[in-house]
Amino acid sequence: MRIAVFGATGGVGQEIVRQAVAAGHEVTAVVRDPARLPVPLSGVQVHTAARLDEPEALREAVAGRDAVLSALGSRGRKADGVAERLTGAVLTAMEAEGVRRLLVVSAAPVGPRPADDPPLDRLVRKVIGAVLKEVYADLTRMEAALARSTADWTSVRPPKLTDGPLTGTYRTAVGGTPRSGRTLSRADVAHAMLALVDDPASVKRGVGVAY
Repeated sequence: MRIAVFGATGGVGQEIVRQAVAAGHEVTAVVRDPARLPVPLSGVQVHTAARLDEPEALREAVAGRDAVLSALGSRGRKADGVAERLTGAVLTAMEAEGVRRLLVVSAAPVGPRPADDPPLDRLVRKVIGAVLKEVYADLTRMEAALARSTADWTSVRPPKLTDGPLTGTYRTAVGGTPRSGRTLSRADVAHAMLALVDDPASVKRGVGVAY
């Protein structure tokens, strides 16, 4: 499979690239600064785009790809519309090139509250939601843009991310949120995204993922 990866220099993005290469996929890493990539992996193509918010600069990166995986988003509490703006540019480039499959990283609080959510989890969710209000608002707008698009999108919604190892053992909830799911490693987020690429049940849906 030919895959383009946006946000390839970040924690989740690097894992997507690494795991996709190991699985035998043809990978294009889309980056602003190639110097921020880790030691290059054999078979990875690098597409440099100085402006990730300009669709014309992204068309070559997505042309002919079977799927686009994006780990683009804010790296702090001030989102400044990063996820919405950059994902919008990716969507426009994909539409221009006739590429339909897109998987993005969102966040658990953007999805529905789990059924029978324990009181402690409700409290934690409320506190984190207040601290990261701007980030979640940006991701909510991003998901609204996905819903308006013609893409075959999937929004993967993990809880708190960790630098833990790849386990391949986690819970998923198409259209929902795993109960009491508090953490997930970046490696397992990447694993889940790659596993969902060919899952028709996840198309045009949000998918909650957590341990």
